[in-house]
Amino acid sequence: MAIVDDRPSSDGGSKVWGLFKLPFRSTNNSTTHTTSSSSSYQIEGSNAHSHSSTTSVSSVARSLLPTRRRLRLDPRNKLYFPYEPGKQVQSAIKIKNISKSHVAFKFQTTAPKSCFMRPPGAILAPGETIIATVFKFVEPPENNERPMDQKRKVKFKIMSLKVKGMMDYVPELFDEQKDQVAVEQILQVIFLDVERPSPALEKLKWQLAEAEAVLESRKKPPEEVGTKIVGEGLVIDEWKERRERYLARQQVEGVDLV
Repeated sequence: MAIVDDRPSSDGGSKVWGLFKLPFRSTNNSTTHTTSSSSSYQIEGSNAHSHSSTTSVSSVARSLLPTRRRLRLDPRNKLYFPYEPGKQVQSAIKIKNISKSHVAFKFQTTAPKSCFMRPPGAILAPGETIIATVFKFVEPPENNERPMDQKRKVKFKIMSLKVKGMMDYVPELFDEQKDQVAVEQILQVIFLDVERPSPALEKLKWQLAEAEAVLESRKKPPEEVGTKIVGEGLVIDEWKERRERYLARQQVEGVDLV
């Protein structure tokens, strides 16, 4: 089959073209070039997309990795306070060092004028546990303010820092090694109704009693065992004292017999 071009040619005759002969050849070259360019573009784009995807996946994976905790908190992310407006109330939190090294911890609060912690910080040996007490003054509600609105104003934060062995705790440790400080938890304030018994309220009372017992035990002087020191370094042996009393009784009994 042939296509006849009716347009007049320069030699006055008609010109016969092969079916899609030249156009097909031209289209083939163009298509090949276009396909090659498109393939090159797709490969480059695929590489760029792959690199971008790898980067984004890597960053997302890092963000999803849980922070390695040095401390275990109980309660984990809340501080429970009895709701007693106009009074200073207490909360308690148990802090345990679950790492293999000594760890310093430190409290921070958004309301330092109405809250304080005991202790505000300390250094814990591996596996050591402490119950910290938090004191807070509950302000009377103003303009029909609800407890929910008041508790949102105050937050507590516990930070941790790995240290080399047991040492005296000083807050400046956290300023000197800021890049090594980790935020363990931000604690939300929860008010409890003292007139409505609840498991959280009972647990709070138990933790406060335990913290008070530990504090009282630290105040007591260590019990004396064995020898006693009296006055200017005079050492009295307990067995010697008993022997002297025994000999004194023997002398009195001998006088009575005479």
